[in-house]
Amino acid sequence: MYDRLRVASEAFDRKIGWHRVGFLVSLAVIVAAAVVLWRMLHGIDLHEVIEALRAISWRDILLAAGFVAAGYFTLTFYDVFALHAIGRGDISYRVAALAGFTSYAVGHNVGASAFTGGAVRYRIYSLHGLSAIEVAKVCFVAGFTFWLGNATVLGLGIAHAPEAASAINQAPTWINRGLAILTLLALATYVGWVWRTPRVIGRSNWEVTLPGGPLTLLQIGIGIVDLACCAAAMYMLVPHEPYIGFVTVAVIFVAATLLGFASHSPGGLGVFDAAMLVALWQYDKEQLLAGLLLFRLLYYLVPFALALGILGGREIWLGVQRSRAAAAHARPAGERKKHRPG
Repeated sequence: MYDRLRVASEAFDRKIGWHRVGFLVSLAVIVAAAVVLWRMLHGIDLHEVIEALRAISWRDILLAAGFVAAGYFTLTFYDVFALHAIGRGDISYRVAALAGFTSYAVGHNVGASAFTGGAVRYRIYSLHGLSAIEVAKVCFVAGFTFWLGNATVLGLGIAHAPEAASAINQAPTWINRGLAILTLLALATYVGWVWRTPRVIGRSNWEVTLPGGPLTLLQIGIGIVDLACCAAAMYMLVPHEPYIGFVTVAVIFVAATLLGFASHSPGGLGVFDAAMLVALWQYDKEQLLAGLLLFRLLYYLVPFALALGILGGREIWLGVQRSRAAAAHARPAGERKKHRPG
């Protein structure tokens, strides 16, 4: 059965190409989101949006900023976990945190995070002895952690509040709950599969040993904490009236984030916002839009600016170090001995 699926997949890739399908899906999502946004924002009063921004309390803004900081702190452990999983636990947390924070901050904003974030990771890790293949493995394990966390949060959340998913996909609640239960069963099956014996995927130098059962639970836990922090930040910025429970907002937030991720648009721009506006129709549009704008500032723009500043400063420092090393090497041997300490 597996061989038949593989042959069919390869034949489809030769004749049509999976990359074309992915491009068309992304384009369809972006176009649909643009139409929805135009309809939702038609008639929006900008003065009311500004007033809604001013009405958000500093307490809520600071709490949201704190949750964003906690979320990015959790993101650094994606890389720590991935490095240990591929046998490079010798890389310090400082380096892993630098690579994790900057790669996600850049990837979230630029789009196509698998490539942009991977490029940032390679620039940092290559100076510490990691090969391109090892960096690719880190990206794979970190990305797998992200998807395991998303699947778990959506599975648990939709099983508890299926109406939250129905607000986005318009499917009956029983279908969404059934899909959520199937997702949780698939996750349980996967955990049991990797628990029994070490599982290796890939070939030759591209082989990756999947984390075992206990480590997979830790992997899922990291993803859950990350998403919970992000959802909590968003929850602090949505209107307080009418009351909507945290689980409902969290499910809608994660689903909207995944739609934005699937579109490959920078920061899910337009797609994420359209999904949130459609699903949280109970809120006043101007107030919800104000919360979305603040969330973009705190979660996307501020970390992006910090990451660019850190990466730029690091490149300047590395350039100065190379210049000093080159100057020291270029000095005559006698002069180097003269300046040698001791």
